This record gives sequence, C-alpha cells and structure tokens, in this order.
Amino acid sequence: MTYLDIFIMGWNLNALMFVINFMIVLKVVSSKKQEDFKEESIVLRDLKAEFERYYPYRKYVTLLSYVLPFTAFFRMSYRLIEMTLFFGKNSGTTMYDYMMYKYQSDINLAKQRTNNPR
Repeated sequence: MTYLDIFIMGWNLNALMFVINFMIVLKVVSSKKQEDFKEESIVLRDLKAEFERYYPYRKYVTLLSYVLPFTAFFRMSYRLIEMTLFFGKNSGTTMYDYMMYKYQSDINLAKQRTNNPR
C-alpha cells in the first residue's frame, strides 16, 4: 500500500465521519419542534459564545481535522463513543443535554486551566 493509498483511505474515513455527523444532525432536527429549537438555541448560543472566548481557534482546528487524513475519523469516533456512554449513563436525555454538558465541561476545564497555569 502506497502513501497515497493511505491518505486516500484516511480522507474517505473523514468523509464517512462527516456523513455520519450530518445524519445525526438530520435525525435531531427532524425529531424536534421549531419552538423547542428556538429555546434551546438561545441557551446554546450563549454557551458557545463563552466557549469561543476560551477556544478562539476551535473552528479552524475542526476544519483542519477534516483535511488531515484520519484526524476527523479518530476525533469523531471518540465523540461518538463519548455520546453513547453519556446517553447510556443518563437515560432520557437528548442531544441538547449532551451539548450543554459538553460545552459546560469544556468551559469549566478552560477556567481551571486559566486559574491554575502550569
């Protein structure tokens, strides 16, 4: 197997993760009412704004991960496992609950790091 074949396989796996991510979004969007989305998006928008204060380049890192072979695949695989464990441990939760949990835990981690620099 050549390096080009390995890179192509990595990009194909990244594309697969993009499609899986898109399918999850479609599933979540189709299962909710528009009023629920408006309420949830207000809370998530505020959390996202605070999150971006601590991680200003996160958007670019995410885009870069889809360009580098295998990176998005491993990153999304980890997120899918984390989501599965979250939903298994917290029955009756939704994707909104997971997103709130994830934003809040990342924000708290960043606050701890800024308060306790190494």
